[in-house]
Amino acid sequence: MTTARLYIMHAKEGYDAALETALRDLATAVVAFPGSEGAEVLRDAGNERRFVLIEKWASIEAHEAIKADFKKLPMGPLMDALDGPPDGSYYDYLVR
Repeated sequence: MTTARLYIMHAKEGYDAALETALRDLATAVVAFPGSEGAEVLRDAGNERRFVLIEKWASIEAHEAIKADFKKLPMGPLMDALDGPPDGSYYDYLVR
């Protein structure tokens, strides 16, 4: 069963375009990992600095298994654009 990993992120003032680009790049990279079932990037319609990254995984274990490889991704642009750490958690799909 697919598990979603959601991250809620806020861009520093003036960095919303940079965060959007970094999240698009990250979403593209995530889909190449074993166990990935896709990724989506959303922007809050009422707050252009607030984004959500939704990663879809075969399981929590599949996500945890790629953590070492994930750390090898170029995260500098993403980290530079963030206004604080992302809020991330796992979610189970109840209705699809």
